[in-house]
Parts: sequence; C-alpha cells; structure tokens
Amino acid sequence: QVQLVESGGGLVQAGGSLRLSCAASGRTFSPYFMGWFRQAPGKEREFVAAISWSGGSTYYANSVKGRFTISRDNAKNTLYLQMNSLKPEDTAVYYCAADRAPGVPTTPSGYDYWGQGTQVTVSS
Repeated sequence: QVQLVESGGGLVQAGGSLRLSCAASGRTFSPYFMGWFRQAPGKEREFVAAISWSGGSTYYANSVKGRFTISRDNAKNTLYLQMNSLKPEDTAVYYCAADRAPGVPTTPSGYDYWGQGTQVTVSS
C-alpha cells in the first residue's frame, strides 16, 4: 500500500510563495505519474500539475503555468510544488496523487493513491 503525506501549506499574501511537499511511502513505490490537484469550497477537484516519475515530463494547468513548478526527488520519494506569484484564486486544499499506470495525467479519476490534502490560503 502507498501512503502520501502532503505538507507545506499555509496562509500567504497575494504575490507570495509557498512550496508544497508530498512524501510517499510504501513497500514498492514506482508510480508512472504523480500529480497535484486542488479543490476550493463548492468546486470540483481540478488538475494543477503532473510529472512523469521516471522521465520527468511535466504538465501544467493553464491557470498556473509560469507561476508553479512541479518537481520530484526520486531518491527521497518526494514530490514538490513550488508556487510563486500566488493569487487569491489559488486558495484551495491541495492534494498529491500517484498513478500506477500510463494514462491521462490531468484527470483525477486516473490516479490510484491520494494524500489527505494541505490547505493553501492566499489573502488579498
């Protein structure tokens, strides 16, 4: 079984930065993709960014492109999301997820494991 634990959320002013981390544990951890999703109150969970675990190819939602950077440390089994130039509309619970098989990295339904989420609040 794979466990994902996010950290790094918090309260920040607009224009500020945060870095989220997602530590993965499990007997054999070798995902195909790992991704970040977010969910604001009253809204559906939406794709933020994803990365292929072996090759490092990255994917971003248009709303965060140029401001957020996804990266991973394979040796530490840790996924990161560097978030710069934060906006109030970035406020949400952020989740990391792992996908065991090739698929569409932008679709939540394709992911097999999810973390518990970390709150990010951006004040104006």
